[in-house]
Amino acid sequence: MTSTSKAPPLYPKTHILAASGVAALLSLTLLVFPTREVEAQKTFLDLDLGNDAELVLQEKDDLRAPLPVPGAASPFAKIEQSADTNANSAEQDAEENTLETADTTPPSAPNHHNITVSNGDTLSTVFAKVGLNANDLHEALNSNKEAKQFSRLKIGQVLDFELGEDGKLKSLQTKLSDLETIRLSRTDKGFDFQSDLIKPEVVTTYSHGVINSSLFLSAKRAGLSHSLTMDLANVFGYDIDFAMDIREGDEFEVIYEEKVVDGKRVGTGNILSARFTNRGKTYTAVRYTSKQGTTSYYNANGESMRKAFIRTPVDFARISSRFSTGRKHPILNKIRAHKGVDYAAPRGTPIKAAGDGRVTLAGRNGGYGNTVIIQHGQRYRTLYAHMQGFAKGVRNGSNVKQGQIIGYIGTTGLSTGPHLHYEFQVNGVHVDPLSQKLPMADPIAASEKQRFMQLSKPLMARMDQEKATMLAANQQ
Repeated sequence: MTSTSKAPPLYPKTHILAASGVAALLSLTLLVFPTREVEAQKTFLDLDLGNDAELVLQEKDDLRAPLPVPGAASPFAKIEQSADTNANSAEQDAEENTLETADTTPPSAPNHHNITVSNGDTLSTVFAKVGLNANDLHEALNSNKEAKQFSRLKIGQVLDFELGEDGKLKSLQTKLSDLETIRLSRTDKGFDFQSDLIKPEVVTTYSHGVINSSLFLSAKRAGLSHSLTMDLANVFGYDIDFAMDIREGDEFEVIYEEKVVDGKRVGTGNILSARFTNRGKTYTAVRYTSKQGTTSYYNANGESMRKAFIRTPVDFARISSRFSTGRKHPILNKIRAHKGVDYAAPRGTPIKAAGDGRVTLAGRNGGYGNTVIIQHGQRYRTLYAHMQGFAKGVRNGSNVKQGQIIGYIGTTGLSTGPHLHYEFQVNGVHVDPLSQKLPMADPIAASEKQRFMQLSKPLMARMDQEKATMLAANQQ
């Protein structure tokens, strides 16, 4: 029987194992440390992430040496070159991370730092970014009562630091708005606080809108700010219930003050005149300051827009239950007269006093929960129930003004959800506040009627002209 012997291996087993290890190590190196060419491709691919991502990626690319000129070396030369680069990769990454979290102040001004506030930043973290510690922060904030304004940061706000040769804070400034910049400057006695205010140019602007969903959305499309929209609702709040009266097709016009700095709109001022057409009826309003310095709104003929009571004590709430003598109580499940109107709104929504008066109760009141009762002269009384809490200063015996916030919507007492239960009494008898005819305030004094009309007529004429011009342009 013939035996067959195996041929000896071409390479020793140890050599094969060593070669496999080198190959694996090379593959791992290429995966973990991509070449400059790959990094460059990643930079271009990630540009779609947005401007911020583009900026970060570009900063990373700028920190590295320039890419090789195309054609100057083979692809294999780039791979070989990456090995030298990878040797210092950990050191480069540490340097990049430091630069990314620092500010972008040019190297030519090492003592100046511009820091943009990010989400989650506090003044303490911002100080730390420029190398200042808690003692520096404490010294700056406690140098002046006004200096505490620096601690109220907003995302995107820019703080400009200047440090002295000793590394201590020399000055700090920030822009609170387009009209105000505040600054802290070190002196021999500590820090000096300054506030620089720019006086804007005030121009008058016309705006027109038609309601097709809500007043706020239509006003926004017409260019009105949130505060101007609230002012508009307050001006007409005595005649129009913005919780239930607004209808699609209602129309408004406003002439208001606009604040401008270097051609840029930086804010708005007062409504000078307005017209609001609700359900086919048009209401007018003109702002007028009397010779005694009292400012109020009157209609175009000089009759006061202000009445003894506002129509609704909650802005833009939804009526969830009306005045009724035979409503079934949602909790007691019994037929019980509902002697008021319920306004449903989110918890914490402000509640306003319907008129001037004296608070006779501010506290718990059985099933009403937290309640405020206001006596208005001898004849009228209003009640506000189920409050979450009371506004500061509202207590038994305190005096309140019409429109003053007296509390906030809640669900205390016998209540199925957050709402205001509002009652209106005349001579001790409950009446429906939605249908009750409200007493009027005094009109323009006879001695000032001519002066008022000299203001009112041009404003009404301008609204007529602006609207006619707008309609003509829309027809073209």
